[in-house]
Amino acid sequence: MILRLLTIILALAMATMACGFQMDLPQVPTAGPEVTEQVNVPVPTGSGTPMLSLGFGAGEMTLNPGGEGLVSGTATYNIPVLKPNVSINGSVVKITQGNTQGINAIPKDFKNTWDFKLGSSPMDLTIEAGAYKARYELGGLALTSVTVKDGAADVRLSFSAPNTTDMGVLRYETGASNVIVEGIGNASPANLIFKCGAGNYTLDFSGQLQRNITGHVEAGLGNVTINIPSGVPAQVTVESGLSNISAGNGWQVNGNTYTQEGSGPAINIIVDIGAGNLTLGQ
Repeated sequence: MILRLLTIILALAMATMACGFQMDLPQVPTAGPEVTEQVNVPVPTGSGTPMLSLGFGAGEMTLNPGGEGLVSGTATYNIPVLKPNVSINGSVVKITQGNTQGINAIPKDFKNTWDFKLGSSPMDLTIEAGAYKARYELGGLALTSVTVKDGAADVRLSFSAPNTTDMGVLRYETGASNVIVEGIGNASPANLIFKCGAGNYTLDFSGQLQRNITGHVEAGLGNVTINIPSGVPAQVTVESGLSNISAGNGWQVNGNTYTQEGSGPAINIIVDIGAGNLTLGQ
């Protein structure tokens, strides 16, 4: 009798809870026809250096110089929620991917591509992205700072021509990715910060180095290659765990410090690497 009564009470309690409980099932949107939208943002009239922030999820993104205003280009997508949003608040411009909250997965045939060109006015550039593929050509622009934060990424970031203004910081933080940053000499940031996880990473300092660069590279299990052209004075100090270090011709070793002789602006880098591989080349 008591067991039967407990069973009835439990059933009533579960029924009561069910009345106020709603289960959110995974949502997978359906890919539809492709939509291409023009994105044209003028240089903000607010005081201070314009700040351009790009928030991107999955897909492909391309940046090049030659844009009108602050940024111009196209966004192509085939899922309505991926429609980009543009907001301007004073000198701050944000272009973000549409709200995907509540979506647990995206179809394999989805399309999400941003193809933007940046203008010639000075700006701070920030990119925050997820798992995506990107090709960034930032040579010849007037970038006062560049920050990139992404997840599992396949990225090539290039400075094919000298930056036309002083760059304070070039910062890149990524997860398990394949990333190449080339032409850092053309960017000539006062400070370089590069943080990465497992993956393959190349930092290439070619270009017209305009001033000294102080760098900090923090890596986990990744393979990191640092190429500094011969004739550029450089010092790389390695704070390492179980990493393997390979230095090419032109590098002199003294304990955990690797130096290269040269003249002109110098490069000084501290590398904190775990159980990964570090290659110093030219």
